[in-house]
Amino acid sequence: MEPLITCNHVNYTYHTLQGETPALRNIDFQVKKGEFVSIVGPSGCGKSTLLSLLCGLLEPESGTIEFCGEPLSNKNRSNIGYMLQHDHLFEWRSVRKNILLGLEIQKKLSPESIQEADHLLKLYGLYPFKDAKPSQLSGGMRQRAALIRTLLLHPELLLLDEPFSALDYQTRLQVSDDIGSIIRNSKKTAILVTHDLSEAVSLGDRIIVLTAVPAMVKKIITTDFPKDMSPLERRNTSEFKDYFNLIWKELNPHEP
Repeated sequence: MEPLITCNHVNYTYHTLQGETPALRNIDFQVKKGEFVSIVGPSGCGKSTLLSLLCGLLEPESGTIEFCGEPLSNKNRSNIGYMLQHDHLFEWRSVRKNILLGLEIQKKLSPESIQEADHLLKLYGLYPFKDAKPSQLSGGMRQRAALIRTLLLHPELLLLDEPFSALDYQTRLQVSDDIGSIIRNSKKTAILVTHDLSEAVSLGDRIIVLTAVPAMVKKIITTDFPKDMSPLERRNTSEFKDYFNLIWKELNPHEP
């Protein structure tokens, strides 16, 4: 299967008045259509920088990034959706108007898109709250609304930058399960950056392990769970612990 996005020997360095700080070195990997890839690594190693490169907010210092077989550019990066740590819902807009915001900005709002928005609100349990303000929603409901807002733009690739980190542990488990299942059911390709190794294993088809800064790809681990198994169900398997320990040893090679 042809890869959706490819990093070819990507390097990136931050330049400041104080000097240069290498962030990424020789990053090389592919992500296939329909795949869910998790990226983990030590704190501050450049995971979010990598996502900024993958969506075109930054450009590689050297190397290339290809999307659908073509160089990533302003022309095709509109097919990439970005879900951040915070939902960025506007309090003065209702839930329904918040999820339609992206379509309004891109001047794609139509009766059909509004109908689709209502369908997604019903599908993911938010339709009764469509006229509510974001402050009236739980943290998990806000994240579902943020995902619907992104899905309405029909991105081919979803980039997830620790979207569950602001939630309490119990909510985080449930929301990561919900959103992971939503992404799989919609057959979207996704790349998740996370510090949570359990989250990386429960969601990822593959886990890319990065080294400390300047980040390089240390190892790529492929998981082998049944395709119809939810993220929460994965956590209850014996294989889950094995994958977790394998990643932990890659990140902490001197620990027993």
